[in-house]
Amino acid sequence: MPDAPSPKDAAEAALLAESRDTVLSYADLCTAGSEAAARLAAEALDQGLREVRAAEATAAARGSARHPSRLPRVPLLLTAVRTTAAAWEETGRGHELDGDLRRWLHSDRAARYAGPPSGRPLALRGLRDMQAADAELLWLADVEALPTAVVARRLGLDPATVSDELTQVREVFRDRCRRGHVDAPPSAGCRAYARLLDAVTRSPGADIPDDLSHHLTTCPDCAEAAACLRPHGTGLPAALASGVLGWGGHAYLERRRRAAEARLAAGRPGPADDGPADAAPDGTRRARLVRASLLATAVLVSLLALTVSLMPFGATAEDAAAPADTVDGRAATVPSPPPSPAGPETPPETLPAASTGTGATPATSAASARSGASARSADPGPDPEPQGTATPTAPAGAPPAAAPVAGCTVRYDLAGQWPDGFQAAVSVTTAGALDSWQVAWTFPDGQRVDRMWDASHTQDGSRVTATAADYNRSVPAGATLTFGFLATWHDGNTPPHDFTLNGRDCA
Repeated sequence: MPDAPSPKDAAEAALLAESRDTVLSYADLCTAGSEAAARLAAEALDQGLREVRAAEATAAARGSARHPSRLPRVPLLLTAVRTTAAAWEETGRGHELDGDLRRWLHSDRAARYAGPPSGRPLALRGLRDMQAADAELLWLADVEALPTAVVARRLGLDPATVSDELTQVREVFRDRCRRGHVDAPPSAGCRAYARLLDAVTRSPGADIPDDLSHHLTTCPDCAEAAACLRPHGTGLPAALASGVLGWGGHAYLERRRRAAEARLAAGRPGPADDGPADAAPDGTRRARLVRASLLATAVLVSLLALTVSLMPFGATAEDAAAPADTVDGRAATVPSPPPSPAGPETPPETLPAASTGTGATPATSAASARSGASARSADPGPDPEPQGTATPTAPAGAPPAAAPVAGCTVRYDLAGQWPDGFQAAVSVTTAGALDSWQVAWTFPDGQRVDRMWDASHTQDGSRVTATAADYNRSVPAGATLTFGFLATWHDGNTPPHDFTLNGRDCA
């Protein structure tokens, strides 16, 4: 990363090491290329580090007085990315930024962050009103998705009690947001629902009355408050990310979740685990020794097998072709992750998993589809049919070549909603087999699809068309195809209607 700022002490060096990846991740969302992302991240880190120093100097000068209203260090560095991008737009460097961000910077939503504090997002106000250490704990656990043990090491907390502290901090955040919304509703229309919203969100299993539910779909302020007032709800991380970052908050949140999952899959929960081996607990050292022993054994077995295969006597082709799991222990114990299909805008690892009830992510869905195709090609059965992977890719706007659709039913799931955006999943069950598919629907409130996974999309006004990816074109009779997307909303978020599958109406 060019022109990275220089830390003045060990504490700043640790902060930069911990935050460099997060800042670059958000800068990559904000720019049109990796080189621009590196430059934006470097300038934002420099600006953010100066703001961190100024905030800490102010806090030290006040001594025991009430803490100053400020963001914790990581979100402060991330907001520096957004403000640096705004400076780029003003100084003629906007061509290096993402097009959607540039439009956002000239909208009323961006002006909300520069206006009076009372008009800024509720999550931003609530986070700023907390003690810095509490706000840092909430952000690292809920937005950065770090395991509590890693958060405890980073903040110097007791790992045995950090979960209880996090629960208390969420309640503190809820109290700050309740004061900002329930005690001072933003409008007269919200005043009638303020106390009811407070009561409903206190109980995780409470049903939302129909009139309140309708109000939440039409009022962005109350929808934002509903997410903030549920301390254990799935909407809290999205409310925090969107409320603090403004643009791209939910996409950034999903990137951090995917990064956390990748670290866990690699046996490395967080940056704190990258320290010296001597600092690792006894159990971790034993696990590393076991893995090293297994690797050494696998290498020896591989060398022995290679030696035997090269011997010129007594070996046949069948003897030399030993199974992979006995010849190379590494191939059996460390399988490579399945390749993810490339999306048109954002790599699949940056996209969120649709809430379909199965817990499958786009990458695992693609792997399952490819595995199924391989199994069918190996054993075609008595009446083999051509598979979708052999079908040429059709243009996004062209009608797909598909088998007749005898009937279909659609399920639309709103996985999460936050101010100005939401995540949803569409599941279509078809009565007839398909060689390819297109699913279309109409949004009643002008919603716009930003990103889609397990399908490509086009949108003409309020009409959206989702087209099958190469790996999930073929759908057996009676099976269900599923895809998800991120979209924006403004005046309302009424569910879509007029669903069709390959041009035919669905129930």
